[in-house]
Amino acid sequence: MQNKVQFITYVDRLTRGGFRQLKELVDGKFAGLFGGVHVLPFFNPIDGADAGFDPTDHTIVDPRLGDWEDVRALSGSVEIMADLIVNHVSSQSGAFTDFIAKGSASEFADMFMTFDKVFPDPATEEDLLRIYRPRPGLPFSKVTLADGTQRMLWTTFTPEQIDIDVHSAKGTTYLETILDRFSEANVTAIRLDAAGYAIKKAGSSCFMIDDTYAFLEEVAGKARNRGMEVLVEIHSYHRDQIEIAKKVDRVYDFALPPLILHALFTGDATPLAKWLAISPRNAITVLDTHDGIGVIDVGAHSDGRAGLLEPQAIDNLVGEIHRRSDGQSRQATGAAASNLDLYQVNCTYYDALGRNDNDYLIARAIQFFAPGIPQVYYVGLLGGVNDMDLLAKTGVGRDINRHYYGNDEIGTALETPLFHRLSNLIRFRNTHPAFGGALKATIADAGALVLSWQHGDAFAELKISFADRKASIAASGQSEMQIVE
Repeated sequence: MQNKVQFITYVDRLTRGGFRQLKELVDGKFAGLFGGVHVLPFFNPIDGADAGFDPTDHTIVDPRLGDWEDVRALSGSVEIMADLIVNHVSSQSGAFTDFIAKGSASEFADMFMTFDKVFPDPATEEDLLRIYRPRPGLPFSKVTLADGTQRMLWTTFTPEQIDIDVHSAKGTTYLETILDRFSEANVTAIRLDAAGYAIKKAGSSCFMIDDTYAFLEEVAGKARNRGMEVLVEIHSYHRDQIEIAKKVDRVYDFALPPLILHALFTGDATPLAKWLAISPRNAITVLDTHDGIGVIDVGAHSDGRAGLLEPQAIDNLVGEIHRRSDGQSRQATGAAASNLDLYQVNCTYYDALGRNDNDYLIARAIQFFAPGIPQVYYVGLLGGVNDMDLLAKTGVGRDINRHYYGNDEIGTALETPLFHRLSNLIRFRNTHPAFGGALKATIADAGALVLSWQHGDAFAELKISFADRKASIAASGQSEMQIVE
């Protein structure tokens, strides 16, 4: 993966078209901005129960977007990352409908994670309470087969997403077939979606247990053998992320977005500086994604170990996001919206900062100076605001940050001072040699945060005074760059 800023986008929600239109944008209006594109689920269908994360067929491109040759064509312009949804398939998939029709006689019967596979003996109340849940309720759904037999299946996320037994013969073949298709289309990196839930074991939390780490290494090895890097998507305690990072090529730095908000809201950059001193160097950094802003990643562990922020600081952080977004984020978060995740705040990052251009650019500058490779979400690139109309239409909280853009909207966004200033930051991050070196993060006088990169004679230093909102970049080979105007 190139050490350049990467782009995250849906094909249809950005272009109102398909892969060919996305390639036109990448080669045209976005030329030189991105080393790669994480293309959010483009499999058939893109408009299922979970916006593409519940494919009926993971090996087919939704024909509304194009085909695998179009994916391969895009790879001629930028590196491509695609999602490998390892935990589940759609309840409308051919494999599951065959199981419903034929029951145990189905060739796919063993592919799905049934309750009795994990609990062959009766599960106790303690067993069930031990299962980690980011959402209300237990991760099971009752299904009725064609002959009237009822079975209890694992459905970690929704009843429309049926969990796979990843160690079954059919489950293994299923995942390997997807990897093969990705490799054939010149996909160079995969994102393991919901990987922390893939392994279930009686008596455990069924989330990021020892066997999960072994599974991650197994999948990563298969991907590498096909020429692909692996990014693991897991929201968890920050020390767990450090351990996960040792076993895969890339891991998300999900602690960064709330820590930056905390620094901007309170003027206290100490938690951020402490994290940057120990955060994984093989991270993918984000401020915004297709999901909400996570807070579990800076919280305490369930065993009592301290988090990066105190509980009251997290409560204050969430409250300030709600305040700065004029209450819009509150309408899209928690029990207020379906398909919810209790540990995320649904809001555009720009709205979380009260649509303040200077604060937003300070946040992006910190992200670009943080260890790892930065990714910028399509809504964030264009300075997008909360889509309250889409939220009202779907009732899905995360849709507040999944806007459908038209060409006119994109054209208008590209002419804003915010986009021009952000583009300059992106190009600086992509081209300056200092980012190939090492980072030093310090708190200077009066609480200013200083992030310094050094690579041979090349250096780049970002200095931010949160008290008076001054931010600038000093770098070898160029004049000082002011972030705040």
